Amino acid sequence: MNSPIKLTKQKLSKSAAKKKAARDLIAAKSAKRKAHKADSQKKRRAAVKSGKNIAGKDYDHKDGKFKSITANRGNDSKGTRQEGNKKYKI
Repeated sequence: MNSPIKLTKQKLSKSAAKKKAARDLIAAKSAKRKAHKADSQKKRRAAVKSGKNIAGKDYDHKDGKFKSITANRGNDSKGTRQEGNKKYKI
């Protein structure tokens, strides 16, 4: 992909990078994250089976529909601070 936004890797010390990797792994293995992932996979399989073209799209648990990957990031461009503890559709 040719994006005008160039993402750079975080500049972390070795110890900070190890701590971040451990925190990220804990977050990825949380019950909430596992439920979201399982639900997304279920919705995705059903959409493909019904003939929908969902290439390049992610399931948005807040809006309950498939969106482009970029539109499904950062609380619809409002930032994650605004998101809080919203109720997601799972």
